[in-house]
Amino acid sequence: MTDTIESEDRVPLRRRLRSAAARLPRAVGRFVLDSLYPPVCLACEAPLADADTLCARCFTQLRPITAPLCPRLGIPFAVSIGPGALSAEAIADPPPFERARSAVVYNEVARTLVSRLKYGDRPELARFLARLMAQAGAEFWAAKPLIVPVPLHPARQFARRYNQSAELAAAVARLTGLRADTALLRRTRRTRQQVGLTREARARNVAGAFTAHPEAVKRLAGRNVVLVDDVYTTGATLKAATRALKRAGAGHIDVLTFARVVTGGELPI
Repeated sequence: MTDTIESEDRVPLRRRLRSAAARLPRAVGRFVLDSLYPPVCLACEAPLADADTLCARCFTQLRPITAPLCPRLGIPFAVSIGPGALSAEAIADPPPFERARSAVVYNEVARTLVSRLKYGDRPELARFLARLMAQAGAEFWAAKPLIVPVPLHPARQFARRYNQSAELAAAVARLTGLRADTALLRRTRRTRQQVGLTREARARNVAGAFTAHPEAVKRLAGRNVVLVDDVYTTGATLKAATRALKRAGAGHIDVLTFARVVTGGELPI
């Protein structure tokens, strides 16, 4: 499994070709891209017949999170401990949001996909990740929530060129037929990266880092919200973002991520 990020000269070319292909008829655009960049596995880059997917080997290495799980935090249980039974973490430290769901456990394949989406200038990966996320959050959609991504600080987003969480939110919105509001929540304080910080330090790092758009009360008006991010680690960022949305008038808030770090799992990127 490789975690290599593509060379700087190739990435902008890929981006320009995607942009040019998007202006062509769909079938023609896909043919052009497939001819220049033959479809490969999104994780290991093995040749494939179809684009935007994983090879069979990598797909089987993903660990989907399904029942039994904690109904509040979405932590997978090894065995069922009864309907409505909460995890120890949810009891000891109840989150400000109502429910959290993640598509897969954070492992090597998930790390590779998130790394390429986040740092590798590969926003098209969001389409595949969002398909799994939309399934993981299936119980959210009947309430017709507003989908809101966790924002990056403007300086960090400028450096990365896009916000990976906004790409995921937009892709989930397209799949569910719901609306994504990518400007509702703002990151007004540039925080340290969370990598390497303890649970307590992560919480301090993001405390007060988010504010809602000045018109948030009008735009929310008590609506349900699904807050979208790439990885749930300790939940510090998602909890801080939830509190900002609740101060702005959001109603029921659920959390949806592609991957979740579980006890004993790999550290996030």
